[in-house]
Formats: sequence, structure tokens, C-alpha cells
Amino acid sequence: MVFIGGPRQVGKTTLAHLVGLNFDHPVYLNWDSRSHRRVILDEQWPPETDLLIFDELHKHARWKSHVKGVWDTRQRDERVIVTGSSRLDLFRRGGDSLLGRYHYYRLHPFSLRELCDVRTIPFSEERPELDFVDGEKESLEALFRFGGFPEPLLAASERVLRRWQKERFERVFREDIRETEMVRSLSQVELLGALLPGRVASPLSINSLCEDIEASPKTLKSWLELLVRNYFIFKVPPYHRRLERALKKEAKYYLWDWSEVEEEGARFENMIAAHLLKFCNFFSDTHGLDVELYYLRDQQKHEVDFLVMWEGEPWFLVECKLGKPGGFTHINYFADRLGIEQKYCVCLSDHDYQDKRSGVRVIPAGKFLMALM
Repeated sequence: MVFIGGPRQVGKTTLAHLVGLNFDHPVYLNWDSRSHRRVILDEQWPPETDLLIFDELHKHARWKSHVKGVWDTRQRDERVIVTGSSRLDLFRRGGDSLLGRYHYYRLHPFSLRELCDVRTIPFSEERPELDFVDGEKESLEALFRFGGFPEPLLAASERVLRRWQKERFERVFREDIRETEMVRSLSQVELLGALLPGRVASPLSINSLCEDIEASPKTLKSWLELLVRNYFIFKVPPYHRRLERALKKEAKYYLWDWSEVEEEGARFENMIAAHLLKFCNFFSDTHGLDVELYYLRDQQKHEVDFLVMWEGEPWFLVECKLGKPGGFTHINYFADRLGIEQKYCVCLSDHDYQDKRSGVRVIPAGKFLMALM
């Protein structure tokens, strides 16, 4: 089976339907439909079915045992796709009776490389070389302004974006979280979600949020994990191995929909973070490689926005600059200690050169993001 997880309205159902076009007799069943629900529970689909698509099945209280039964009693050539969000991912992390029966893939918002219709990176056991080519300026501007979710991005309308953001926020908090999670203070979780767009791009101060929301640190941390599971935010932890006096606990959190971040510098960093996460998840989900995203900061306030790790080894550093680049001391500080040669300062401007003193490659975002996924 294939499990497809990801944020609400990112296109999981559309993707499943597109896959279904390659089959002769696909069957689509949505748990939210009463008639479909009956078919699912009774397992009464046509015998010639060669692809079963279960949508929103995680809302079924016993979906795990049900889908296991469907898989174990399937027809010989019958394929199964299950789409969903939080519970699919939570199930994958816990005890798993479906081990060996499925692959889990995370569907991300559109990236610049996808908008420019460039093929995916060919697989290799070796670390790929980052291939920098110019991306379409109009596509980059649209991504920065409207985010990567299909509906507002393709509409390219501020009115559509505002309406879509409001509807998505309500559905995530008042449908997904309420239906699948045990949360007593939903209004406080909504307040947390409303405050987070103003807190991205910096290590999150739990104590400050506790005062604003009037919740204990333990409760607040559980709510943050709740929002991570429901694909409202994603977490970038600090890297501390092999570094003295590095931060170990304060993580950064970014939004899956970076268009909600009003401050342009923070939104730019969020957009870069989302592209890097997609790049890492691609190798993890499709090839089983350990590719992870971190940030760097120590108690002396040395900081670099992102570190990408390949199979436990530091690969490359990324610093984000909205305007004119300058001051690469912190990049070299960590690069020297971790033995990293690839150092990038990614700019929203058109600056494109190799800094001779520091060895840092200053590169436009349109060119850098085209080397990712």
C-alpha cells in the first residue's frame, strides 16, 4: 500500500485521482460520504477493482485494523492508496501491525522546481551535486507572495488567498484537530495557531508563549506537537552534536503555508525552510536515506539558519538574506568546526558571486531553489 500524508488542501486527493488514471478500474471512497462509508465498512466494491483509494479514512476509529484486513484479503493485483494527515503519521511512528505492507510519502506544497516543470533528481547512493540553474522570476515571486498550496498559488489573487487562508485555518482547527485529537481547550490552541506566524524564523520562546496563552510549558509543548502532527507547522531542531555550548532545546517552528507570515524577512526564511524540508523528505521517503534539516546556534549567539545533514554527516549550510548580503563570520565559524565546504548565502535579490575571503557562495533564491526538489 501507499499512504499519502500532508497538510490539508495540499492536493492529496487530486494526486490519488491522477494516479488512478493509470488503472483500468480504480475505485475512490471517501469516509466523509455516507454512501462511501457503507461501502468501506461492508467492503463491497466491484471484483474487477485494480486500485482502491481510501480518502479521510483516518477519521474511522478502527481504521488501522480495517485497512489491514482489506490488504490481507485483497485480490492479487489490487493496489491500495490511503490518504490522510495526522493519524497516518502518528500510526507510522507507533507500534505498527502493517510493517512491511505500506510506504509512507509526505506531499508538500509546490516548489519552484516543480513550477518550472523540471524533472526530479535522479537517484544515486552518493550525495548529489547541487545543480544551479536560473528559475523563472515570475514563479518565484508568486511562491513568495501566495505560498505553495495549489488553490491560492494558481489563482494568483489576494482575495482568493485571504479567503482560502481563513477557511483552511477553520478546517484545520475546528475539523481536523477536533475530530481526531483529544483537546479540551480548542480556543487556546487556535490562539497559539494565530500567534505562530509572528514567531517564525527565531528559536521559539516557550515561556513567552505561556504568558500569552495562559498555559503551562508542558501543555504548550504538547499543543505544538499537535500542530506539527496536523501539518500546520513543522519543526527544525538545533544541531548540537560535535559542537561545544550549542543550544539543545529551543527549536524553530515554521508554517507549511508561509504566505501567512507578514514580515518579509521571516516569510523568505520560511519559504527556504519549506523547500529544504521537502528536499530532505524526498530522500527519506523515496530512498530510505537519512537526510535531515537543522539550524545552528550557540550560547555566544553565533547562528546559521540551516544545516542539511546527509547520513549523519554535515553536508551544507544555508543563510537567508532578504536584501544585500554581508557578514559571513557566523557561517565560517560553524563551517570550520563541522568541516563543511559548501556554504550558501541565499538572497531574494539578484546578488550572485563567490565571496573570496570567506568562500561563501552568494546566490539568488531563484537559482538556489532550482537545485532542490
